[in-house]
Amino acid sequence: MNKAIYIATSGQNCGKSIISLGLMRLLIGKTAKVGYFRPIIEDFKEGSLDNHIETIISHFGLDIAFEDAYAITKSKLIKKKNKGKLGEVIDLIIEKYKRLEERFDFVLVEGTSFTGDGTAIELDMNVLIAKNLGIPAIIIGSGVGKTLEELIDSLYLVYDSFKVKEVEVLAVIANKVQIENLSLVTDGLNKSLPDSVLINAIPLISSLNNPTIQEIVNELGAKVLFGNGYLNNQTGSYSIGAMQLPNYLTHLKENALIITPGDRADIILGALQANESINYPSVSGIVLTGNIMPEESILKLIEGLSTVVPIFTVERGTYHIANQIGAIKSKIYANNLQKIETSITTFEKYVDLDTLAQKLITFEAEGMTPKMFQYNLVKRAKKHRKHIVLPEGDDERIITAAARLQAMDVVDISIIGNKKQIENKVAELGLEFDFSKVAIINPRESNYYDDYVTTYYELRKEKNVSMAMAKDLMEDVSYFGTMMVYKGHADGMVSGAAHTTQHTILPALQFIKTKPNSSVVSSIFFMCLEDRVSIFGDCAINPNPTAEQLAEIAISSADSSLAFGIEPKIAMLSYSSGASGKGNEVDKVRAATAIVRQKRPDLKIEGPIQYDAAVDMEVGQSKMPNSEVAGHASVLIFPDLNTGNNTYKAVQRETGALAIGPMLQGLNKPVNDLSRGCTVDDIINTVVITAIQAQGF
Repeated sequence: MNKAIYIATSGQNCGKSIISLGLMRLLIGKTAKVGYFRPIIEDFKEGSLDNHIETIISHFGLDIAFEDAYAITKSKLIKKKNKGKLGEVIDLIIEKYKRLEERFDFVLVEGTSFTGDGTAIELDMNVLIAKNLGIPAIIIGSGVGKTLEELIDSLYLVYDSFKVKEVEVLAVIANKVQIENLSLVTDGLNKSLPDSVLINAIPLISSLNNPTIQEIVNELGAKVLFGNGYLNNQTGSYSIGAMQLPNYLTHLKENALIITPGDRADIILGALQANESINYPSVSGIVLTGNIMPEESILKLIEGLSTVVPIFTVERGTYHIANQIGAIKSKIYANNLQKIETSITTFEKYVDLDTLAQKLITFEAEGMTPKMFQYNLVKRAKKHRKHIVLPEGDDERIITAAARLQAMDVVDISIIGNKKQIENKVAELGLEFDFSKVAIINPRESNYYDDYVTTYYELRKEKNVSMAMAKDLMEDVSYFGTMMVYKGHADGMVSGAAHTTQHTILPALQFIKTKPNSSVVSSIFFMCLEDRVSIFGDCAINPNPTAEQLAEIAISSADSSLAFGIEPKIAMLSYSSGASGKGNEVDKVRAATAIVRQKRPDLKIEGPIQYDAAVDMEVGQSKMPNSEVAGHASVLIFPDLNTGNNTYKAVQRETGALAIGPMLQGLNKPVNDLSRGCTVDDIINTVVITAIQAQGF
């Protein structure tokens, strides 16, 4: 079942509150525990709360603290973006959303509603957030001030922006449409959008569009003189009381807000009397302008009336105040139950609730974004804490990574090296490092040294290894670290920042060895592209695998893909697609594909297939139209090391993709190799995936 829905708009003032309130009522009727989350909100004054969050939480009695219901304010977002730190914002949004997802059966996520600065990035941010949260969207647009074509075009533009990034759009709702045009709008949208998208239109409801007296009082900073208990009165229109009373009365409309100077006793008293009369429309309120108070006798007269009309005074002049009131956009407040219920009733009347509920429940997300992938890695590693040994304690990247891993509190760490030198390096780098929580091991001085020497000798004596050779090798950091894993004193090892691949994995091949069902050790990279995570294998270990080895690499990579939450769709890469190509290399790939299909008929696999046909939907459809994998491949298996290594590095450098790995497959216990050009982030990511491997998947 889907766990969330994302509400996005095609512009400002789309009436998103109606949809949020209506959806929340719908979800509460279908689901036991519903949460609410706004990734980005407008700035709010210190000591106050965001109005819409407060309204949703209080009206529906949600068990969510205010600070848990949002991630960041608009001004902080813009500062982060200007500093090139948008990734940090996405990380924060994912983290806070996932906390709610763990607590609730379903989460209603409400997108941005920027005004002023920030509107230019609103659509891109909505798409980016929905994509990284892996949830479908509902798009809302306003019909106010638009022709039919303009409304349809604006909604299609937003729909297309989401679909291009592979965010599923479940419904499109045109809001604030003239009631006589509802069918025109729905017909037009149905012609423009796919049948899979639910289309609805909601009419413009004046009682929701116009502000209440409370909103006007708040906006103007007014002082209320009378009628405090009626500030939720709904305005229908406003007019300036400048005529003589007999003429002015003929211009009154239902729920009129009257704007008049404070010394116009005739207009004030006449309006109050009109409100009582069955022959005139109701008056919603009276604004007294110019900082002029009515005379004491008039105030005394009003005080003695049983008035239900709020009267309030403001400092500025009549025409300035009229313009200010005209610019006020209505909001829904927690204490305005009438407006809330009107919103919900309107939503339920004009939206196909049964179809929408079915779409919400049955939707299943496809793919995984890099940010979500990295978040899930850390979360999973923390779930069953493991102990990882880092043999290269003389490398400052290793020390820096260890300090950050300690701060993340994700794994237990041992570092092989000279403690004094490591302490000096920590001081030199200015790192925060708790040495009481990290074991610093010098192999020759370790209490385990003699045991490790004897163990290695017994394991390798038939390979002509002497005790003296065993002693020398156990002083080598790679051999000592690998023996820690073999003996269960560490759960996994990460090395290679300062050593070759062979130096890192040779000890593992000698005595950790391969799993019973594996005949070959291979590697994969998790390639974190802009909007998806793909698995590349083998790009680090096997120079020229046979068809049988290539098949085993594909199966191991598919199992790793599943273990890390990525649905495996395997592309066996070659220089031709389908049956057209001839030659030894393409025949090898064809044979490997057949072996996989025989051994694992449950796996989706295509081969031989070219890279572009594997990852590009249009190319895949044109070259292999009936394939489940073409255009959608998530696991890409290269025919040899030369092709794989060059391709992963080209993709990494040219696209800026993050390459996590290599992660070795097929060993009994996890040992992973780093590139000698690795960054601190590379080390951290590799430690995290090693910890997950150590959990036994």
